[in-house]
Amino acid sequence: MNKLYPSLNLRRALTIGLALVFSQPIMAQASQQVHEFKMKNGMKVLVKEDHRAPVVVSQIWYKVGSSYEHNGITGVSHVLEHMMFKGTTKYPAGEFSRIIAEQGGRENAFTSRDYTAYFQQLEKSRLPISFEMEADRMRNLTLPEEHFKKEIEVVKEERRMRYDDKPRSFTYEQFVATAFTSSPYHHPIIGWMDDLDSMQVEDLQDWYKRWYAPNNATLVVAGDVNANDVFELAKKYFAAIPSSPIVETKPRRDIKQRGTRRITVRVPAKLPYLIMGYKVPVLSTAAESWEPYALDVLAGILSGTNSSRFPKRLVREQQISAGVDVGYNSYSRHADLFIIDATPVGKHTVVEVEAAINEQLELIKQEKVSKDELDRIKAQVVAGKVYEKDSVFYQAMQLGTLETVGLGWQHADEYSDKIKQVTAEQIQQVAKKYLLEDQLTVAVLEPLPLTIRPRKPTVNVKH
Repeated sequence: MNKLYPSLNLRRALTIGLALVFSQPIMAQASQQVHEFKMKNGMKVLVKEDHRAPVVVSQIWYKVGSSYEHNGITGVSHVLEHMMFKGTTKYPAGEFSRIIAEQGGRENAFTSRDYTAYFQQLEKSRLPISFEMEADRMRNLTLPEEHFKKEIEVVKEERRMRYDDKPRSFTYEQFVATAFTSSPYHHPIIGWMDDLDSMQVEDLQDWYKRWYAPNNATLVVAGDVNANDVFELAKKYFAAIPSSPIVETKPRRDIKQRGTRRITVRVPAKLPYLIMGYKVPVLSTAAESWEPYALDVLAGILSGTNSSRFPKRLVREQQISAGVDVGYNSYSRHADLFIIDATPVGKHTVVEVEAAINEQLELIKQEKVSKDELDRIKAQVVAGKVYEKDSVFYQAMQLGTLETVGLGWQHADEYSDKIKQVTAEQIQQVAKKYLLEDQLTVAVLEPLPLTIRPRKPTVNVKH
């Protein structure tokens, strides 16, 4: 199964037939193409009509991911995602995937920090098949012990391959765990190995019972469909499922950072590696609503394209880095990081690269971005969003993400206008306000010879 993990290439990372079951559809003025209904059991349904091809994407999003977990059960959301394919009483293990493939479709799932989602992409007339099986496994998962014992070993091997045995991925994981102390983003999505070792099928049963309910889910459908037909179909399969009590999670805000945090990771690797991250707000946490959009544009100015400042100045002109990338996700549920990662080239060191990055950040703080540069980057950022809408899957993905993290799908159509409104003064303001040493975490990968295979990687932390 494909999973959505934090990207290490930091460029810019779903019968009761009475009409009374639904409220009246809510049509946002920002987009007349998105239709929203809500069932009496609390399940929300979003439909985006796109009639360019006879296909449909169905996604069901649950408001649960690694940021809902606590010490001792980290990784449980991801393991449960694996087990969702291991059968119900009606559809034994493997039947879900077999039936979708037999219908000429494809299906998969992904776990994130803030959500878990399941999707199918089918010829439009096959949508009832998707709904029937998703409704069945929303409440009727069997979670057999023998399948769990096999699947937990699959997840542990996945952890070894994706993180423990990949120097950059391991460094990134240690970096995030250092940057966040009390924030739930401290935990990796895949879970800590000790928690996976001690996990029991009862942990999954409790998690499934707690979070997998219609009033904690959003059904998103995009493609060559009629919204009213989709609503009627959703009623047939989902409306009879009872809601469950959903206990709100505690805020779990990260403690205030009061100085630069630095870690050194020593593992066998070919090249050194640098990651820098600043604590920044996102759309759901920002005191000023424009700040996340200014941070998005700032990321583009620094490393959005080959003509941006980092690739132009550090890669091509100074030739001290093989690549410098910037990552920022304004759609997170909690405050997040503005991340810069880089690899020195030739005889140049991590220290030199970090100094060169800091020099460029200081220029942003001291000198306003020119109108030409700002207009060019804003046009590129907006164009990227427009191109993404060519994908029916992405259209559904954007709606599901926004709705599930609590922002509301209406933000999808606000993005371009908000980006266009960003000024040079605002970019300078967010750089001065947030790109500070007291909000900085730095991780450095110091390569050991590839012939050395220590039993456990070495991590040194400096506060």
